[in-house]
Amino acid sequence: MAALKNEVKAYIVQSLACFDSPSQVVEAVQVEFKLKITRQQVEAYDPTKASGKALASRWVDMFNATRARFQNEIADIPIANKAYRLRVLDRMATKAESMKNLAMTAQLMEQAAKEVGDAYSNKQKVEHTSPDGTMTPRPTTIRLVGVEPKDGKPG
Repeated sequence: MAALKNEVKAYIVQSLACFDSPSQVVEAVQVEFKLKITRQQVEAYDPTKASGKALASRWVDMFNATRARFQNEIADIPIANKAYRLRVLDRMATKAESMKNLAMTAQLMEQAAKEVGDAYSNKQKVEHTSPDGTMTPRPTTIRLVGVEPKDGKPG
């Protein structure tokens, strides 16, 4: 196992910090630097793994900084942006429609409608007014079918 240059080590640490798997990093290093390394070598540069617990503080700091930046800057990832996703869906729907693939067009339109309606978010809409327009909700009686009231009288 040959010693790696600092440039390669930094590439490995940053890739792992961005949640790339060791196998993905091995392939990327081979393409980028024309080096053949093993998954075990790569795992030694991940401070979250047991094999990386003896990693130099320089690389641990780089890993933590890269991981924090990666998690906080999702705006740099186009697919994380709703407008980008809608544009892609629009192009796909237009192409599907021009190919007379109506089923795919319908699916893409449904996907876009869900996207616009926040179907893929964890946002919840809460109604603060009661049906009569006041801010105080009316008491609601819930009647369970097949359950007799405690006093024996029908609801």
